[in-house]
Amino acid sequence: MKCENCSKKECSKKQKNDDTQSASVDALSSNDGSEEKNEFDTLANAKILLSDCLACDSCMTLEEGARVFQQNQKEFFRVLNLNKKCDTSKHKVLAVSLCPQSLPYFAAKFNLSVNEAAKRLCGFLKSLGVHYVFDTTIAADFSILESQREFVQRYQRRNQEEHALPMFASACPGWIRYAERVLTNLVTSHICTAKSPQQIMGSLVKGYFARQQNLSPDKIFHVVVAPCYDKKLEALREDFYTALYNSAEVDCVLTSGEIVQIMEQKNVSMKDVTEVAVDSLFDGLKEGDVVRHEGKRSDGYLEHIFKHAAKELFGVDVKEITYKALKNKDFQEVTLEKDGETVLRFAAAYGFRNIQNMVLKLKKGKFFYHFVEVLACPGGCLNGKGQAQGEDGKADRALLAQMEEVYTAIPVRLPEANLHVQRMYQDWLEGMDSKKAQDTLHTSYSAVNQSTSSLDIKW
Repeated sequence: MKCENCSKKECSKKQKNDDTQSASVDALSSNDGSEEKNEFDTLANAKILLSDCLACDSCMTLEEGARVFQQNQKEFFRVLNLNKKCDTSKHKVLAVSLCPQSLPYFAAKFNLSVNEAAKRLCGFLKSLGVHYVFDTTIAADFSILESQREFVQRYQRRNQEEHALPMFASACPGWIRYAERVLTNLVTSHICTAKSPQQIMGSLVKGYFARQQNLSPDKIFHVVVAPCYDKKLEALREDFYTALYNSAEVDCVLTSGEIVQIMEQKNVSMKDVTEVAVDSLFDGLKEGDVVRHEGKRSDGYLEHIFKHAAKELFGVDVKEITYKALKNKDFQEVTLEKDGETVLRFAAAYGFRNIQNMVLKLKKGKFFYHFVEVLACPGGCLNGKGQAQGEDGKADRALLAQMEEVYTAIPVRLPEANLHVQRMYQDWLEGMDSKKAQDTLHTSYSAVNQSTSSLDIKW
């Protein structure tokens, strides 16, 4: 039986990836022997099972597998323990960034408001020895703004450049991994070049914040709390690494579920934790109430880009977007009509089956969408398997419904309304069209391992 996310006709893993896991553990065993035992020695190693993400044999090398195994609670506590020792040369400033889609999980699980969940999670992390806790919403602001601008530019070039449209969203690392490792450059050339919120947050913490604090980037250990396992793989990308400082922009990714495991190990309940305001990247300021972007289960790239494009390209001020479900609830479309003509056609494609059908149509030249918000997890980011998965390995539908209710109740703030972002474009990035802004906020995607039969699968 093949993995639900496998892209091969024949399964390349006859055993349930035990061999890869043991090899990865062996690759790290030399480090384990020299590590000092501590109270968190019993925490589990990071494991990405076939059912957890899109990264199976065709996507992940043995070396990458070993590095993913290092992204776990033990690595987090290794740094915390080093900070308690006398040798200050090995001390790190520990910064944790929280994804907006993780907060509803803690709120729903512990019956808290989302603001209480954010503050108590911050209080818990700081009780462990974390110095700063940030909200990645500001990074998503940058990512959405850059994606909006890129779409308008691509639309205006659509008659001159073959691969200008459609444009695919670039925020989901599972989708990106699949596109680069399995699909061809015919597909990757359509992916938006704006970095994901996670990686822009890495640039903010190790670039902007480090400069404000007079710190070298390698003196900061940056952890991201995220809803899915694929974020661990994204943190390993070579283009998100600064060789000058021997420093990754994100050093470790922990899923929401892994944070709960730490709480259980410590015998801590969220309801007993003291509330502490989440930190801001700006000196002397704290974050206010939690805000989100438009979109019910993700950062809302489709809605923001659609409204921006309608205004910029056609002078239409769209107040509310109407989704039309097609084959299933995870494949929906949005259109804009002007003078009896459909001028914009967007789609949201969530889940691997919808992604594959989308790519098949693109290959056959029967794909008529201008933009697609692509997410690997059915149901979107809230359904990431690092937080929405029950003990039986299946989605906890009751918990997911609670998370959706919490998330949709969070107030929406437009990226354009964030004054800090506007100031940073000028003061830190030297303008929206500068080379520094391009280098900091964008990357590139290309096919790594092309497969001629990767799409010939019957579902």
